[in-house]
This record gives sequence, C-alpha cells and structure tokens, in this order.
Amino acid sequence: MDSTRREFALIERFFKERGVKRADVPISVGDDAAILAPPTNSHIAVTTDTMVQGVHFDEHTPISALGHKLAAVNLSDLAAMGAEPAWASLALTLPDFNEAWLDDFSRGLIDMLDYHHCSLIGGDITRGPLTLTLTVHGFVPTDRYLLRSGAQPGDRIYVSGTLGDAALALAVQQAKLSSSCSDSVRDALNDRLFRPTPRVMLGTLIRNQANSAIDLSDGLGGDLQHILSASNVGARIDLAALPRSQAFAEVVKGEQGWPYQLFGGDDYELCFTVPEGRRGAFETISRQAGVAVTAIGVIEKEAGLRYTHAGERVNFDNQSYSHF
Repeated sequence: MDSTRREFALIERFFKERGVKRADVPISVGDDAAILAPPTNSHIAVTTDTMVQGVHFDEHTPISALGHKLAAVNLSDLAAMGAEPAWASLALTLPDFNEAWLDDFSRGLIDMLDYHHCSLIGGDITRGPLTLTLTVHGFVPTDRYLLRSGAQPGDRIYVSGTLGDAALALAVQQAKLSSSCSDSVRDALNDRLFRPTPRVMLGTLIRNQANSAIDLSDGLGGDLQHILSASNVGARIDLAALPRSQAFAEVVKGEQGWPYQLFGGDDYELCFTVPEGRRGAFETISRQAGVAVTAIGVIEKEAGLRYTHAGERVNFDNQSYSHF
C-alpha cells in the first residue's frame, strides 16, 4: 500500500469512525474540508496547542495519556475563556505508521473529546519527528467570554483544584527529590501530570461572575502575571493559601512546596478574579462544577506580583516555564 492510501486508511480506522457525532457538523472527516454550522448569538473561541517529543513529553508518558493530554490542554484554554467545546482538528507528524501506537493514542484523545461532547472534524497525518497538534473550537455567548484583561483592584484571586502535583511528579521521576514516596502517592502525582482535568464546566459557570481568567499551564507565578499585565494591575498572594493535594503534602512540607506550586507548570487549573460584590453568587455557582476553588490573594492597584506568608514579604526569582 502506498503512503497516501495508508494515510487515508489510518484516518478511516483510528479517527473517522470514533468519537461523538454532533448535529452542527454536517460534513466531517473524509472530505477536503469539514462543513460546520455555528449557533446564532455566539462567538467562536479557537485554540491550538502542539506537543513535541523531547520538549513536552518523553518515554515515561503512556501513549494513551498523550492523546488525553493533547485534548486536555486545548480544552483548558477554552475553559479559561468560558467557552463550550464543539469541534477539534488534529495534525500528526509520525516517525512511522505504527498502528498499535495510533490505536492507544486515538483512544486517549477521543475519550477526552467525547467526555466534553467535542467532535473530531478533520486533520492530517504525515511522516517526520513525533509532533502532535490539535486545534479546538468552542462556543461562548456573545459578549460573555472571559479575558485576561478585566481584573480590577479589590478582586479576589481564585484557583481551582490543587497546585504543584504535575511539577512534583516530574521531579520525582527525575530523582530531584531526596524524599521517597509510596507507589500510591507516585501514581496520584503522575495522574495529574499525564492526565490533567480541564475545568470546562467551571469556566462556563463563572463567566458571569469573574472579571478575568487564565488557565495555569506554565505556573501560577508566570500565568497570573499575564492577567496583571493585560489588566494594568498588581496582586498579592498568600502563600499559606495555595491549595495542596494529599499526595503533594506527603512528599514536600511547608515552604519546600512553594516553588512547585508557583513555577512548576502543567497544572491546567483555572486562575480567575472575582469582585467582592459577586463572591457569594460565585461560590454558590462554582460548587455546581464539583471542583474546589480557593481564594489565594487579591488584586491591587500597585503594579507587580507580591508574595506574603504570615504577614511577611517572600521573594522569588522568576521561574515560570518558558517554551524556548
């Protein structure tokens, strides 16, 4: 079978017949382009993420987790905008056409997309260094999307879930910690690294309460700075308020955990700001999402990001993740 026929056969087998079918996709995988029917009174939010072997993942990453995470990181971007996922397109560059690899990868990808009722509508497969790219489209009601630029002095700063687990999992893998941990703790941390949970429902629920939002992909310290810069404000973070999982707390104690929580990255939680007058309504609505949210600080008029503990200022070097 020539390479072109093989490509079409792989698309047909591993992607076309799998996944949710949406009524707003009259033509999907199999034609030169997909035909889509966006809803009225909505804007379309679009995001793209690429994962490259040796940069974003290595041989420790389970193949199905690659598909899961590729979908999750894109869905997390939509969640930060308050958007509901709808369509996804996939571009794969593979060193060889390994059917077993494609089967595991596609199942991880489609399972995550299916959970959020997001339809795979097309893409491309070609030969080359292992590179995974996904583009996801979502809907958000007109003028109700969340941005980085809306934070106001006095807003409370919240994060969803817990922080630092993924970074700690990587440190444990690379033997950068002297402390040992049980298999159950290691598995819990690895699950946060390999299979993050995008907070899509939370994003759609808070879009009427939050003034600004961002997803935490590169670390709280760096990502929150994007909100501050876009909004022309500053912030104060209470380090004692940073939420930790039980697994995290078993591996590192006290201030030893702060760098992982602030600068480690790969959390894929939401960070958002809520004005004082909406906090009650926000906390009531956020419980519907089934994920904990924690107030960790406040937006201030003075520029800059400040960290405090027990009323004292704590200084850190800028250690957030960089793609280059």
